[in-house]
Amino acid sequence: MKYIVIVGDGMADRPLQELGGKTPLQKAHTPNMDRLAGTSILGKVRTVPEGMHPGSDVANLSILGYDPAQYYSGRAPLEAASIGVELKPNDVAFRCNLVTLKFNRDRTRAVMEDYSSGHISSEEASELIKEVSSQLGTGAISFYPGVSYRHLMVWADGSTDIECVPPHDILGKEVIDYLPVGNGEEVIRKIMMDSVDILESHPVNRNRVRDGKNPGNSVWLWGQGKRPQMPAFHEKYGISGALVSAVDLTKGLGMYAGFEILKVPGMTGYLDTNYQGKTDATIAALKNVDFVYLHVEAPDEAGHSGNCKDKVRAIEDFDKYIVGGVLSGMKAFPEYRIIVLPDHATPVALRTHSAEPVPFMLFDSRLQRTNAVSAYDETITERDDIMVFEEGYKLMDYFIRG
Repeated sequence: MKYIVIVGDGMADRPLQELGGKTPLQKAHTPNMDRLAGTSILGKVRTVPEGMHPGSDVANLSILGYDPAQYYSGRAPLEAASIGVELKPNDVAFRCNLVTLKFNRDRTRAVMEDYSSGHISSEEASELIKEVSSQLGTGAISFYPGVSYRHLMVWADGSTDIECVPPHDILGKEVIDYLPVGNGEEVIRKIMMDSVDILESHPVNRNRVRDGKNPGNSVWLWGQGKRPQMPAFHEKYGISGALVSAVDLTKGLGMYAGFEILKVPGMTGYLDTNYQGKTDATIAALKNVDFVYLHVEAPDEAGHSGNCKDKVRAIEDFDKYIVGGVLSGMKAFPEYRIIVLPDHATPVALRTHSAEPVPFMLFDSRLQRTNAVSAYDETITERDDIMVFEEGYKLMDYFIRG
């Protein structure tokens, strides 16, 4: 038996007036997912436990079969693993976004204009982070470049008892109201504020402004935590696994789970990602492993940007190239199971994550099943004839063992 989990990050949404009262998932042309809806086990799953922040870290941890209440230790340690940073027991990792702050005329206040610095390229971002590291790095503070706007800071013997706000949660808002608060706030705030003077005058940013692009004129620190302690996936389920994703967060989860991390050229985490490469790598990996976790970030990024047109496109590309490509490739295997789902909703109107249960489809090649459902969308969660997983991590148990 082969197993694939296909995650359209942030794919679920809420009805939008500009889409005639439909969600992007309802508006999008998704023939492959719609066909699966008619032949799959349908259900809803609460990937974010009550009281926890609806982050992709928590949600994907749940989908992988790990109870976040037991195993979640923060987002940044997962990203540290992905980029090869080995954390010591007392190290605290912070996600270090390159963001665009828009200052008022006398520079006394600033608004979070862009959490991604216009999806800055990894090459440009690396230059900026290296400059920050050279000027703000110390024996206790280290910076590490990642992908695009997503980077890492490690604070040796640092504090985790700080309330930090994700920058994508405060788009268009004055940042003075959302600066870190708690034990060690003075250290974190100083780094964020000092980075502005370093970055604004950097040649990379001067060139971006000249070209009409958003500059990465500040770092924003959040998602802190220490390295997690979690069992490997094969210890839990007795099968080998691999993961394909453009996002350091999910790659880090895969590394702690003991997966092979599949390398695909041209993965960007946005609309221009290498969809075909992802599906090809997934099908090829199944010749050697039993399980692949296939993660696509583009719908989530479109939701954060507040662009419903881009989100519809991201979902259509996900359906055509990812779901369609996997279904075609799986014909080479006699028996297989596939789950398709979002990790969480990222409503365009909110421009951030929300915690409501999300719809899933579980297709089993051995079952001859017909549902009176002709479309895959959020309304599945309102049906009475579906499976319900209020504890999201138990869905994986059912997927593998059910």
